[in-house]
Amino acid sequence: MSNSRIKKVGRGDERLLDQLRGVRITPNVVEWAEGSALVEFGKTRVLCTASVDEKVPPYRAGKGIGWVTAEYSMLPRATHSRTPREAAVGKVSGRTQEIQRLIGRSLRGIVNFVSLGERQIIVDCDVLQADGGTRTASITGGYVALALACKWLQKKGLIDTFPLTNAIAAVSVGIVQGQHVLDLNYSEDSAAAVDFNVVMLDSGEFVEVQGTAEGSPFSRNDIDAMLSLAEKGIRELFEIQKQAISEA
Repeated sequence: MSNSRIKKVGRGDERLLDQLRGVRITPNVVEWAEGSALVEFGKTRVLCTASVDEKVPPYRAGKGIGWVTAEYSMLPRATHSRTPREAAVGKVSGRTQEIQRLIGRSLRGIVNFVSLGERQIIVDCDVLQADGGTRTASITGGYVALALACKWLQKKGLIDTFPLTNAIAAVSVGIVQGQHVLDLNYSEDSAAAVDFNVVMLDSGEFVEVQGTAEGSPFSRNDIDAMLSLAEKGIRELFEIQKQAISEA
């Protein structure tokens, strides 16, 4: 057994370095949404809903192709102290815009827009509780909600062909106390020297890799090690997604 399976990094939850937090995806948690899922990565909980809209953005109208977009928000007490609602402030923060663009880009990467037809699916990701990894949890749960909405369209006879070409999931990895770690919680993320967010297809291809040196530079070997960790975790997430969709 490799050292990564034995050594600890002082993780408060006593996980191994290459171990995901407890992950659970509960499908169909919102009655009125065409697709929905509650995704839990440890203490992080995100409610994902997928809503079918028979209108597309104006620039795609009349072309016979669809669209998928995403919105992301955090409830005021998703964190340790209350954060004012962005609607009350009257301005969407740069962080929120960045995250919802990432979610939208990721999900659009697996959609055949011709098969979807001239309609839009809006995926809303609302963070109920945040303990690190909210964007990766949103992508992982958002895929399940999107897949269920597409199955709803098929069941209603509104589309002939399932429009999703792949499964997609995401996870965080990083370097904490000099060791490569999978699925960082908030305390680990805050202390990480390097923090990566990895989005991957079930075909093994990467959709997006976001990596930043927070404390010290990282090497090519570090990148390879973190991507291997991420792939291991994401492969496990695909199985959890598959189970949630089959339960629905």
